[in-house]
Amino acid sequence: QLQLVESGGGSVQPGGSLRLSCAASVSILDKYVIGWFRQAPGKEREGVSCISSRDGNRYYADSVKGRFTISLDNAENTVYLQMNSLKPEDTAVYSCAADPYTLAAQAMCDLGPLPDDYWGQGTQVTVSS
Repeated sequence: QLQLVESGGGSVQPGGSLRLSCAASVSILDKYVIGWFRQAPGKEREGVSCISSRDGNRYYADSVKGRFTISLDNAENTVYLQMNSLKPEDTAVYSCAADPYTLAAQAMCDLGPLPDDYWGQGTQVTVSS
């Protein structure tokens, strides 16, 4: 069964960078759409970025477009989220999720994962001076 483990969170000053990793326990190539989601206290969950492991199609939320980059390392079964020019409003718990191709990348980010999709445990990102 697929398991996801996130890492790379931490505290950073505004304008700084972090790279989050989402490591899968099995091969995800051609099998899953992977998404990064975030939730800040008192706010709704937001789909940050999603990627198709089949064709590499990527989707970004407007709030992170131009600052965040999602990538997939098939050899390592890992999806990365490079976050640059971080802002205090990026502070949240970031979690990755995997959908076995019942959703397209944009749909997964816009609508959120389905109830039977897989989730990691989350990693905290704090942007503060």
